[in-house]
Amino acid sequence: MFVKSIMIPKHQSYVIQSDDTAEKALSLLEDRQVDGIPVLNGDKYEGMITRFTIYKSFFESNHGKEEFLKNTKVKEIATHQEKFLTGDEVFEATLFDLKDFPLLSVVDEQRKFLGVVTRSDVMDQFQSAFGGNRPGVRIAFTSVETEGRIARLAEIIQQFHESVISLVTFDETDKLVRRIVLKIEKKNNIEKFISKLEKSGFRVLNIHEQQ
Repeated sequence: MFVKSIMIPKHQSYVIQSDDTAEKALSLLEDRQVDGIPVLNGDKYEGMITRFTIYKSFFESNHGKEEFLKNTKVKEIATHQEKFLTGDEVFEATLFDLKDFPLLSVVDEQRKFLGVVTRSDVMDQFQSAFGGNRPGVRIAFTSVETEGRIARLAEIIQQFHESVISLVTFDETDKLVRRIVLKIEKKNNIEKFISKLEKSGFRVLNIHEQQ
């Protein structure tokens, strides 16, 4: 899945123009209860503005509150001018970019603003990827990192006619071992399925039913 598929499009995004005041930006942030607002010059992206940006800039200035808010233009204190997405990134890669910032703008080759991607949107996609929105049985287990192990797992799943909700693998600190988290729909054959996994060399760590 690509960023553009989870992007909030321009017509649904709150934006502010670069010549608007910090007062207007703060009012928009508070009224709409959003974490950040893209700063535009016409339709061209010029940065981001947040409450923290405004507060930090105010405390570092030599102006009174009212003077600062009314006379400071958004373009003077905007950040992330060169930090944005193009829409072709895979959504999981954005988690690192959004770790320390609540949202990023998506722009085209001419820096024309297309929309935003928020940390919340990305986390929702991760929850979906892990099957968090559906009830089932979550099984965590490890496997020796050898050729054909995932194929063997697929054979067992097919043998027991399991309905897979999600399948995610992780590298362990030991490079010879891989951790696997499988979520399947709840059926009456779960004990037999687990037994088959263990007999096939998979080490089951945890089984948890999620409603």
